[in-house]
Amino acid sequence: MSADYQVHADVAVITLNNPPVNGMGYDTRLAIVKGVEQAVADSKVKAIVITGHGKAFSGGADIREFGTPKAIQEPNLLSVIALMENCSKPVVAALHTLVMGGGLELALGCHYRIASPGTSVALPEVKLGLIPGAGGTQRLPRALGVEPALNMIVSGEAIKSEMLASLPGQKLFDQMAQSPQSLMDEALTFAREIADVRPLPKVRDLPCKHPQGDAYFQFARNMVKGMAKDYPAPPKAVDAVEAATKKPFAEGMAFERENFINLMWTPECRALRHLFGAQRAASKIPDVPSDTPVRDIKQVAIIGAGTMGGGIAMNFLNAGIAVKLLETKQEALDRGVATIKKNYEDRIKKGKLKEDAYAKRMALLSTTLRYDDISQADLVIEAVFEDIGVKEAVFKQLDAVMKPGAILASNTSTLDVNKIAHFTKRPHDVVGMHFFSPANVMKLLEVVRGKETAKDVLATVMDVAKKIKKIAVVSGVCDGFIGNRMIEQYGRQAGFLLDEGCTPAQVDRAAEKFGWAMGPFRMSDLAGNDIGWAIRKRRYQEQPHMRYSKTADLLCEQGRFGQKTGAGWYDYKPGKRDAIPNKDVEAMIAEHRKNIGITPRKITDEEIVQRLVFSLINEAAHILEEGIASKASDIDMVYISGYGFPIYRGGPMNYADQLGLFNVVQAMHRFAANPHDDAAFWKPAPLLAKLAAEGKTFN
Repeated sequence: MSADYQVHADVAVITLNNPPVNGMGYDTRLAIVKGVEQAVADSKVKAIVITGHGKAFSGGADIREFGTPKAIQEPNLLSVIALMENCSKPVVAALHTLVMGGGLELALGCHYRIASPGTSVALPEVKLGLIPGAGGTQRLPRALGVEPALNMIVSGEAIKSEMLASLPGQKLFDQMAQSPQSLMDEALTFAREIADVRPLPKVRDLPCKHPQGDAYFQFARNMVKGMAKDYPAPPKAVDAVEAATKKPFAEGMAFERENFINLMWTPECRALRHLFGAQRAASKIPDVPSDTPVRDIKQVAIIGAGTMGGGIAMNFLNAGIAVKLLETKQEALDRGVATIKKNYEDRIKKGKLKEDAYAKRMALLSTTLRYDDISQADLVIEAVFEDIGVKEAVFKQLDAVMKPGAILASNTSTLDVNKIAHFTKRPHDVVGMHFFSPANVMKLLEVVRGKETAKDVLATVMDVAKKIKKIAVVSGVCDGFIGNRMIEQYGRQAGFLLDEGCTPAQVDRAAEKFGWAMGPFRMSDLAGNDIGWAIRKRRYQEQPHMRYSKTADLLCEQGRFGQKTGAGWYDYKPGKRDAIPNKDVEAMIAEHRKNIGITPRKITDEEIVQRLVFSLINEAAHILEEGIASKASDIDMVYISGYGFPIYRGGPMNYADQLGLFNVVQAMHRFAANPHDDAAFWKPAPLLAKLAAEGKTFN
């Protein structure tokens, strides 16, 4: 059973018990129905209280049932809510900690609701490309008021119970408990007080109108249209809430359900649901059990106080973990601390951080110029220049001073973590922690597992990632790991497109129209063109046979390194990030094109996007085949959380699955026939070819 049933004198208590968040799965729904039927049949029971075990009332749908017949098997959630609503004895929902999605819809079907302080309340379905499908768009506007309900539904964000209780005229909560600890006692008392009240109140019977009617909903549509862009669910949410104000309840419910089902099959919804599961799956490592003991991380040391080191430090300070920054010179330390302070002060000015929280974080930060001073840190992260000789010097020092059991991590973005590990006598304690810039903002953390990295080190780093609110994805060791290895092929295609007739602006426009946060040339200018230049010098010395466009090298030879120099593929005005096309750069590209004997041709946006994205997909197939990534969804998480791939497309592997791998392979055959491209690269990876031939998908 996924719910417990107890009788307290004359009140029956049904406690949802489906860890971790009491999801409304089939077994839970069945147990609720049995509990209600048992209470109704018991003449001693005068009222029913429903609550949740542990740290949630209910987090909504059980993700394990997504897309399976069990999700709609009777009793489905609509049937359970109807049973509660039509129960002959009063049903009181005792809400605490987390009340989301179907959990809130269940509570709205109860006759009364009592809430604990600090409870997070939300209808987050829009974040999965859906609208609420069990009455949320019809009951919440009646209980809370049209405007606050619509704001909650369209944003999907959680609101604290105290704030909702303070809204004038709200009927969502009949009572607020004094504290989380007293909730059940107060719920039982409340249930006895209302046990004989008849008729039993139903949210569905409450009036639902907006004084401005059509004008308000037109305003809401205009606002949502600007915010929603490529997401179909938010405008449908407006339609459904409007239906609550204009249609009888039963018709409004039918309208909501029709829109919910239609949205369920949109590509955007499928992509968002895929990512929902992918994010949770990323933390699961096939050969590292979930109960693997983790090391205690109370103190962190960071080598290097530059932009990256300072950003990494902020993640730990934000999580309440003490940080010691190490640099070779006092001036570098001072600059690093000043940057951290400025970042925090900017957040204070924007109202995103309070002064006392800032003071607490800065109190956790200390600095040093001596390796001996960091010897007792539990985790040390190296964030120095991307050069194997520099890394060697750092790790030999760390090996000499760090206490036994300390985890030694490198923030390298491309270098061989196995080689770095063997600069020490403790390779089992060495791991890659590749943060993305700006490290205090970007969500992605590539956790690079060396050949000898201990399982408890890996488990500890994944646990730490959760504490610092990162999305961690495990990668094996190869040049560039998952993200940068793939982006190299993306960048090569961008260069070939210039050689064949495109301008940087045309390529970027096509990529951004597809949904990328930035096109490849704007992204390169932001990261620094000199970084890519340094990697190419090393890479193409090692692999002289690999073809690539020389335009980026020519650009760097002119000192056009991007935003930091005010000039890259584009020009930039001081203090602004607007990319201004430069005629001299376009002339340089045209001259190079002429020198290598290519006659420019017109290239469509479709070809631009396919060559960029399919290059990622083919390289990713090699990465999967080699075991660098353990599953396709991990690659999707890397590109969604670290590289600006459009969320509503679900990542490159999900996008390939939606297009059909047969179609991807056919396009690659066409690209291979292009004399100015790299035919060898466009040979489909064996895994991709196999899946396409069998009609299968990556995920």
